[in-house]
Amino acid sequence: MIKRTFAIILATTLAFPAIILAQKWEGVADTPQMGWNSWNKFAHRLNEQLVRETADAMVSEGLLDAGYVYLNMDDCWHGERDENGFITCNAEKFPSGIKAVSDYVHSKGLKFGIYSDAGRKTCAGYEGSFGHEYQDALQYARWGVDYLKYDWCSSENINPQGAYALMRDALRASGRPIFFSMCEWGSNKPWLWASEVGNSWRTTGDICAVFDSVSNRSWMNSVMTIVEQNVNLRKYAGPGHWNDPDMLEVGNGMTTNEDRAHFTLWCMMAAPLILGNDICNMTQDTRDIILNKEVIAIDQDRLGVQGLRLRSEGALQLWFKPLENGDWAFCLLNRDRNPVDYTIDWETLCFTDTEVSNLSTCFDRTTYSIRDLWEKDSRKANKGTTEKSLTVNVPGRDVILYRLSPKDLSACGIGALPVSSK
Repeated sequence: MIKRTFAIILATTLAFPAIILAQKWEGVADTPQMGWNSWNKFAHRLNEQLVRETADAMVSEGLLDAGYVYLNMDDCWHGERDENGFITCNAEKFPSGIKAVSDYVHSKGLKFGIYSDAGRKTCAGYEGSFGHEYQDALQYARWGVDYLKYDWCSSENINPQGAYALMRDALRASGRPIFFSMCEWGSNKPWLWASEVGNSWRTTGDICAVFDSVSNRSWMNSVMTIVEQNVNLRKYAGPGHWNDPDMLEVGNGMTTNEDRAHFTLWCMMAAPLILGNDICNMTQDTRDIILNKEVIAIDQDRLGVQGLRLRSEGALQLWFKPLENGDWAFCLLNRDRNPVDYTIDWETLCFTDTEVSNLSTCFDRTTYSIRDLWEKDSRKANKGTTEKSLTVNVPGRDVILYRLSPKDLSACGIGALPVSSK
């Protein structure tokens, strides 16, 4: 039996040219990934019915049309390994098998994601991939998997760079393009070494549906705690390799203001937009947030630059994100519970993003039109231009988000910027 298993693994490995090993799949992460994951809301309650119903809802609710393409199963789908060491699913939870579920998800126009762990066990105690990397990657390819979230539990005495590179090679050798989402929690500073290994990497511990306070669980982090951990890593992110501050908690119990601020900050940070709520039972406020295509476009901008926090003034934070075609996203975040009045004096916000894009706002030489991306009444969304200051009221634990579009690119010396046709 051991000889047979080894022969299967060896044949799988040798079936692909050595030159493609040690290369991740490219072209699957030109912009941050978008989709849904089962963990934040359902955890161990994952099953086949939930996946099928969520696939239906992602289409009927307009999520697929908005760009949420991945439907990802997290931990707790696993069964035992078979006599040859290949992983199986829990037959009670998935009576039709994973391939049938994957086929159903694909039939809806979605892509299908799965979960494993670089350690001996997953975080919920199921079979990890340690020692079975090539077998698991081959099994995922056979099932039609498009996305792998790869966790870091039960990883004592395992080298993270080696472990994640090994699974990268296994995914490549499987022959199927699979997005590789590294969930190493930032413990070993993956931003310093993972750009050639994964398509995204977690920079933080786990998120919870708390906006700005200490969680009662030591491994869980509030939204703002995670922002503070991720904000200074922007130079490591870009097309094909993204900082991942964990999944979204929109719709999971925070206030509408907090949800809107949370979603906006993830878009400003060019973070993956992986929903974690109950798609089949959403409030209208949740729909309005996660389906706002103009806000999503800030995250999905093809320039691929993670935004920056320019400065803080008390509880108020001023964020900028350079966009393609000379545009900028500008966000005012009010971290306090009370509303704040603020006058935006555009010329005081002139700066050059010397860390990443080398682009300048040039408010002293360039006039921008101002569009409010969270204004529900489209007739009121246009807020004039940056020729004069603008006084605004930022609600408590909320944001104002503008898209700034230059009237004349050449005025700031950026007329040669490539203009995307997408």
